Amino acid sequence: MYLGMAVMLFVLLLTFVEDLFNIIVQIPNVEASDAILGALSLIDLSLICNLIIIIMFSGYENFVSKIDTSGHTDHPEWSGSLDFTSLKMKVIESMVAISGIHLLKVFMMIKSYSIEHVMWMTIMHLVFIISGVLLAIVDRLSAGTKAIKKQRTKHSNDKN
Repeated sequence: MYLGMAVMLFVLLLTFVEDLFNIIVQIPNVEASDAILGALSLIDLSLICNLIIIIMFSGYENFVSKIDTSGHTDHPEWSGSLDFTSLKMKVIESMVAISGIHLLKVFMMIKSYSIEHVMWMTIMHLVFIISGVLLAIVDRLSAGTKAIKKQRTKHSNDKN
């Protein structure tokens, strides 16, 4: 699976380079809205690549083996610190950001889309947002429950 994600990173890199090349070639005739749409496409690809990288490293560390970065000063801050809950939140946050970028592209070219298409894109974006908020609430409640249980255990151990 990790090898497949690495291959997908390479595919997305090629897509990024191709899109960037197409934007550069069109510079003499590009309109502001086309430049913005091109930038949004590049940002979208970058976010997806970042998400894949985070999932690859965090997934490996959570489910396979720890990666020793003790001798390296330039490792990412999140490296080694994302548990499964944090990883879920990163995925949801990225999905909301990517969905928002797609929705912004649709809004910028709204004449090219049917009202039904725009409605469904908006609904899907709202579902991602609501899912993220609900997941954050559940995780917060779960963390609070764990903290209460830990305090009770500590308190009962202190009495003994």
